[in-house]
Amino acid sequence: MKNKLNLGCGEFKKDGYVNVDCFSVSEPDVTHDLNSFPYPFEDNSFLVVEADHLLEHLDDPFMVMRELYRISADGCQIKLRMPHFSRGFTHSQHRRGFDVSFPLYFDPTFPGGYQGVPLKLENMTLRWFAQPYLKKRVLPPLFYFGGRTLGRVIDFFANLSPFVCSRLWCFWVGGFEEIEIVFRVEKKS
Repeated sequence: MKNKLNLGCGEFKKDGYVNVDCFSVSEPDVTHDLNSFPYPFEDNSFLVVEADHLLEHLDDPFMVMRELYRISADGCQIKLRMPHFSRGFTHSQHRRGFDVSFPLYFDPTFPGGYQGVPLKLENMTLRWFAQPYLKKRVLPPLFYFGGRTLGRVIDFFANLSPFVCSRLWCFWVGGFEEIEIVFRVEKKS
């Protein structure tokens, strides 16, 4: 049985994962509208959940996070990649961009809007040049390799303190394409 989930796979299915999307010419393993709850999985089913540029397309990210918590087993890693607010609306289907404050809503000690889903933040990374697997297909080599190189330099400084970057200087470099947030699920027995 596969215990890894790739939500919103689109044309980028992953081997060894249950690939889910509502429509795709790549024929996902499970066809499901991710705005429709509950998802067609049992409680505590997965040890890894990935959603690559999905949350910005859905109606209620907090409801999605509650559902991910439900279907995640204890110790599950939830890896989310989504547009940073500084460049989050460059796609006509994006409903929102995300910020470094998103993980706070899953911290039970956060008085400003805890959502009832306790998730432990493991890592947060800003990326100036994101989704290289897609860009390699559409950019000329000079722009692709130049963008990756420049992105690595900018990312290094940004990730010294994502909070300072996101609040102070993210627009100085044209914004960030992506924020990656990795949570660990810790369920009480």
